Amino acid sequence: MMKIVIKDFQQLNIYELYAILQLRSAVFVVEQDCVYQDLDGKDEKALHVIGLKNKKVVAYTRIFKPGDYFESTSIGRVVVAKKERKFGYGKAIMKASIKAVHETLGKTIIKLSAQTYLIKFYNSLGFIEEGETYLEDGIPHVAMVKK
Repeated sequence: MMKIVIKDFQQLNIYELYAILQLRSAVFVVEQDCVYQDLDGKDEKALHVIGLKNKKVVAYTRIFKPGDYFESTSIGRVVVAKKERKFGYGKAIMKASIKAVHETLGKTIIKLSAQTYLIKFYNSLGFIEEGETYLEDGIPHVAMVKK
């Protein structure tokens, strides 16, 4: 069972931050073989949604208020540890993230930049593609919104 906690940057302790960065690096850099600047200076502005299983970070997203990343509210760095993907934690962390957006920012448009192979996953959560496919760090993406 995965427990979800939500913290702003100042509430994260160094062990949580290290585990989050380690998971993001393991998936986005190593598994996806993508060299990119993960430490983008935006974590300080984000609300961090952390999925824990046996006190280990297994899923994660970060949420931004309008204007902090995109013009509208956004969810990004959606990630689940490879060994944990069969348990539905991706859907659980996204539902918790959407709920956190509504509880902290009210009913608002949510935007994300989705890897194209995940379009159906995000469609199942109410997101709709917006615009053309584009390359982000060499990986095909599409903008998606939930109204």
